[in-house]
Parts: sequence; C-alpha cells; structure tokens
Amino acid sequence: MKILEYAFAGEGMQRVFENEKWTVGIKNWKPANDVTGIDCLERHNKTDELFVLIEGKCTLIFANETDGGLKFEAVHMEKDKVYNIPATLWHNTITQKNTKMILIEDSNTSMENSDILNLDEAQIAEVRGLA
Repeated sequence: MKILEYAFAGEGMQRVFENEKWTVGIKNWKPANDVTGIDCLERHNKTDELFVLIEGKCTLIFANETDGGLKFEAVHMEKDKVYNIPATLWHNTITQKNTKMILIEDSNTSMENSDILNLDEAQIAEVRGLA
C-alpha cells in the first residue's frame, strides 16, 4: 500500500478523488466563474458543499429566496478557511485567473439533485457589484 497523490491544473473543476461517501475536487478559474462571465447560481438540494481557497481570490455569491425575490450576498474568501455551503442555498463562485480551491462534497451530489438558476441582467449586475 502507498500514499496516492492527486492534482489538476486545467480550467474549471475536476473531481480528483471519490469514494462511496465523499468527493474531493480541485476547482480552478474558468471563464464562467470570472466576474464578466457569471450568469447563474446553483444549489444542491440534498447535500452541503465545502470550499477551501488555496491561492488567488474568490468571492462566494449566495442568495436566499424571500417574498420580494432573491436576496444576494457575498463572502470574500480567505485562504486556509473552510466555507460550508448548506444544502438548498443558491450559490456560485467568482474567481480570478490564478485561483485554486479545494471542493469537498457528498459523492451523491449530481445534477439530478441540484438546480441551476439563470440570472437576468439586473441580477447579474447586482452580483457583479458584490464581487
């Protein structure tokens, strides 16, 4: 038996380790997560998701549903802290080109138990302002 290593240097996110319980991914900048490319939020309906900023800059954008629509907020991530996105919370990441994060989630998280919300122009402008 030996210790295994995993890495990912490409754009976007790749799961680098997965077993029957949880998944670890490496998430790097990609155009859709740039402040100029952000156009949607996602939520995982059954599972939490964890992010750890390793390098670069990332703003976690999230939104709660209210009677008046979505209420957007943002957290500017700090390196070496663990950020928990609770199940059902609308969210996305806005990153810069040198950003690298670790993502940890339940291995059953998939698009079958997740939703994507496309933002309108006013919502996109609000999200960009928070970043």
